Order: sequence, then C-alpha cells, then structure tokens
Amino acid sequence: MRPSPPERVAEYRRKGWWRGETVDSVFRKAVAARGDAEALVDAPNRQALIGSAQQRLTFAEVDRAADAMSHAFNRLGVGPGDVVATQLPNVVEGVIAFLACARMGAILSPVATAYRAHELRQILPSVTPRVYLTTGLFHGCDHAAMLRDLQRDGVTDAQVVSLDATAPDGVHLLSELTAAAPATAFAAPADQDACEALTLCWTSGTEAVPKGVPRHHDHWVVNGEALVEAAGLRPGDAILNPFPLINIASIGGMVMPWLLCQGRLIQHQPFDLPIFLGQMQDEQVAYTVAPPAVLNMLLNNDALLSATDLSHLRCLGSGSAPLAPWMVKGWQDKHGVTVMNVFGSNEGTSLFSTGEAIPDPEQRARFFPRFGAAGIDWPAVFPSKIRTRLVDPETEQEITAPGAEGELRIDGAMTFDGYWQAPDLTATAFDAQGFFRTGDLFEITPEGGGRYYRFVGRCKEIIIRGGQNISPAEVDVLIESHPKVREASCAAYPDERLGERVCAVVALRPDQTLNLDELIAHLKAQDVATYKLPEKLRVVEALPRNPLGKVLRRELSGVAAS
Repeated sequence: MRPSPPERVAEYRRKGWWRGETVDSVFRKAVAARGDAEALVDAPNRQALIGSAQQRLTFAEVDRAADAMSHAFNRLGVGPGDVVATQLPNVVEGVIAFLACARMGAILSPVATAYRAHELRQILPSVTPRVYLTTGLFHGCDHAAMLRDLQRDGVTDAQVVSLDATAPDGVHLLSELTAAAPATAFAAPADQDACEALTLCWTSGTEAVPKGVPRHHDHWVVNGEALVEAAGLRPGDAILNPFPLINIASIGGMVMPWLLCQGRLIQHQPFDLPIFLGQMQDEQVAYTVAPPAVLNMLLNNDALLSATDLSHLRCLGSGSAPLAPWMVKGWQDKHGVTVMNVFGSNEGTSLFSTGEAIPDPEQRARFFPRFGAAGIDWPAVFPSKIRTRLVDPETEQEITAPGAEGELRIDGAMTFDGYWQAPDLTATAFDAQGFFRTGDLFEITPEGGGRYYRFVGRCKEIIIRGGQNISPAEVDVLIESHPKVREASCAAYPDERLGERVCAVVALRPDQTLNLDELIAHLKAQDVATYKLPEKLRVVEALPRNPLGKVLRRELSGVAAS
C-alpha cells in the first residue's frame, strides 16, 4: 500500500523533503555506528505492570530482537503489506515490533491499551491483521483473553501473540516464537520503497468511529528529523518516552528522533512522578515531555526538584493544554531548561514553539511560530518543508492580518494523504488548495510583527483528555442507549492536569432519575475505552438546538463546567 500519490512522492523527493530512506535503513545505520551502546530501556516498574523483568538492550541486541520477531511473524503468515496489530503498554517489545514491521515491509497498526471490545469491533474488520501482539492483564483488562473472545465472535481471525506466559489456550507466546526463530538476519524485501505504508494509527474526531491514518517511511523519517531539530537533540542523547507507541507523539516524537540521533530511548508508562523523576536523573535524560500541570507543580516544589539531578536535561516538550508563561520562564531562568510548546495531530499538524523560533519564554508559552506562512523565513530547516495559512471557515477567505480568527490549514512533508478506507471523510478533510483542515482556530498576533499564531479554540467538536481525542458523537450514541435517557450530548470541562474531561449532559425520559455510577456501569457493559467515560453528569430538561435541530454543543460548556 502506498498512501501518497506518485506525483507527491516525486515532488517531495526532488525538493529534498523526503529522502527515500526506509526506517529500517535508519535503524541499521544506528546499529552499525553504535552496536554496543545501550539503546532501549524498559521502565523500572515493568515487573509490577505486566509481570516480566525490565530489559536494557544495546543497539545490537535490539537488532537481533527485531530479526527474531520478524522471523516469528513470518512463520505466522506475515509478509510485505500485511498488517500486524499491537495493543501493548510502553514496553520495549512495542518498539521492536515497529522495527520488525519496518524490516519486513509489513504495516504496524497499534491501538491504545484503553481500547476495549467496542473499539476493536470497529477497527479490526477493516484492517484484517494477520497477527495481534498484546499482553495479559494490564489495568484490569486481560487483553489476550479479550482477543480470544473476539476471535470466537468472528470479529478477527488474527493469530494472537501474548507477552504473558499465562496466556489462554489458542494464544501464542512471543517468547516461544522468538526462541524458535533462526539466529540469522531477516532478509528485508529487495524492492522495498520508502513510500510504502509502515503504520496505520487511529484517531478520533467528530465522527462516531475511530479513523485510520496511514503513514509511510518517508513521513516518519521527516517527522523524526523535525523533532531532532526542534528539541536540539545531539548524537547519543537519552530520550524519556512517556507516550505509548500508538500515534505520532510516540513514533514521530520519540522513536524516530531516538533512531536518528542514535541515542537511548527510555520507556515510561503509566505516568508515575517519582519513577519519572528517577529516570530523568538516573538515565541522564536530555529530552522528555510532560503535561503543563506537572511542569507547574514541579517548578513550585523546590524541595522535590533540588533532590533530583537534572543537569543533563536541556528541553521539555509540553502541550495539549495552555502553557503558563510564568512556568516556561521559570524553567528557563531557574534551571536552564527550554520548555517547547507543541501543537500537533496524527494527521500531521506540527507547530513547535522552540527556543530558537521564540526566544522570549513568556511569548513561547502563548504563541506558535507561523511556520510555512508566505513571506516569513525561519533559521531552521523544518519550517521550509510545510505551508500554513489561516482561513475564515465561513467564507474561505485567507486571513493575513492580526486579530481575526481563522481555521489553521496545513500542507507539506508531514501531512498525511487521507483516512483509511474513508474517501468521503478524506474529501472533506482537505480544502480546494490541498491544505488539511485542522479544525483548530488561531489568530495572527500583533506581537512579533505578525510572525506568531495564537491558539483560540476548536471549530471541530472534539474533546482532548490528557492528549487523547474523544469523539463526543460516539459517546452520545452510547449514552442514549440507556433506557432512562431521552437525549444526550457530551461536552468538555476544563481540568488543570488533563486539559479537559468529559461531562455527560442528558435529558431523561419522564419520571426517571439517573446518577453517574449508573451511567458508567451502562457504558462499561458496552466495553468502552475507559478514558472516554464521563466524569460528570448534568441532567437538563432539554438539549439546546438550532433551528435545524442540531445540538449546540458549545452552549453546553457552561453547564459542564458548573
């Protein structure tokens, strides 16, 4: 499968935006240069999380593990163009599976560990994976057993492979498969091209089902190059990765920069502050990411920070919620650490407020560089590979003056080509000039001479909880299946730690009452991902609607916040 049309591939390679180099080639260069150097490290609490020991692997050991996994997948019928699905916490095997698929010419389709049968019934029939790599009990869900149930229901015929030695009957053990694999290099397809699909990740938007986002090797290499440049990474740097390997934040923001700078990738999940700080110190981390609320709290806790050696830390990425100017300035002034404001999406929206682009830390907290805007040059290489503009979503007129709100539109080397098996969604995702419609409202600021954007809000109806996109429409339908509910609509309410949380606003049938516990039990019975569950319930007489009957979700924000 080749997601990008041939003319786009030819144009971008001619410009030098895409190099035509596969991820496996980038990986092999790292192995050749730093084979004996430590490369990939589990979190120290892996034993408590999934019952197996922490692994610390050199580049040479990761290379052999990728070969062994490639042989194992191949024995189970995986070949070039076939899909391998994964549902794993942040352990080294997830990264090795990505590298194995890159070597085999297979397509990795990772899904969140929070997904349950409800989401998997939507995803698996469309991608028909040959293999499904997962684990056993994690966060209260036995994932291997869940997949066996889906097999029996005819949802998937993928062969299930588990990390857990106590897997149920009919599930392969990864350790046995790799132990039986030949101790030889796996021969990559001779005709493999970097424009062939490598991943199929999943995202939520206004639609009621997850959307697949295919990406090829060229996409991922340029994504990694952009982050290396933005974060100022150097050869051999240690990167602390708190993101599960399911989307652009982890693959493009952590794994690819690690390969390109030939450093060390330190895994972390779920977020645990004492472990996180311990890893930052003990692993001599140069770059990591953390939510704004965590950075605020740490900066206000001198005792905690003074007990941690952060002398190797140079850059912190943050985003998914507004950054406090005092916080960004405080990290820079007190600790010499640059806080980089990040705005992105699986589809390829990529704005980085770096120390180089916006030296003033308080402005860096509030604004984003107008990368790719006509007539504005930047010292970095990455901005020359994208184009951005603001457009009035009602009139489609381009906005070039400060003060007017418009939808951010983006095009360029990191932008995807369309959703998986969804031509209608793809057609509406791009405008007449080929720019992706982000659904995010910005304005050009008068500060900086018109060189900066300021985020205003969203024109798409989407809730972002801790970096996870939630489609309100999907949850609305599930809530309305409750026998006591007449109509329902979900809305976001602000949260300092997660950015947003979900509130269910419902109108009940006559003479009915409903509490949050009842509603949660109803949703859990439908095997819904836990992060989508409402954390507030507000009962109203009726939902606000426009003259055409559409729910005015924005008017519910006040109800949700109360």
